[in-house]
Amino acid sequence: MAHRLAVLCLLAAAFAACAIPARADRDAVQFGSNINVAHDATVHDAVCFFCNANVDGKVEGDIVVLFGNIHLNGDAQHDVVSIFGTVTVGENVSIGQDLVSVFGAMRVGENVSVGKDMVAVFGSLRAPASVSVGGDRVVQPGWVFGFPLLLTLLVFVLVVREFRASRRRQLLRNYQIPPHP
Repeated sequence: MAHRLAVLCLLAAAFAACAIPARADRDAVQFGSNINVAHDATVHDAVCFFCNANVDGKVEGDIVVLFGNIHLNGDAQHDVVSIFGTVTVGENVSIGQDLVSVFGAMRVGENVSVGKDMVAVFGSLRAPASVSVGGDRVVQPGWVFGFPLLLTLLVFVLVVREFRASRRRQLLRNYQIPPHP
């Protein structure tokens, strides 16, 4: 038993010694603090949780924001993704790959170029006719998600209410002395 434990410890030490540390020199990653890319600045990826990404410069990789907003006035060479936030794209902006918004609004300015797909799922899209999309333009409005959810909640509330009322009637039926008004 001790021999197996020693072998496992040596093996773990060997793997730890051979591990290559991750490097993200030009990435902007924030949690709760806004990302601001100046007009003359360039970053590789911009990833933000619970904050906003304000991009006036150039992003060579992806822009991903969860629970925050994206304001894009510069260029993004890959994907722009927002979940539970608003995407605002300025005029004459180029996006190399996809523009995606899930559970949020998307506002696109004049003469915007999207390399592949523009997707707005469970949100809204405001885009002029001058927007150029290389792939598909998909808009799934929010009511498609909200209406079935509301209907399901309503049925659940009615079932619970009727169950409680039947239990109350059963309890009062077996009660010997009438309750005080």
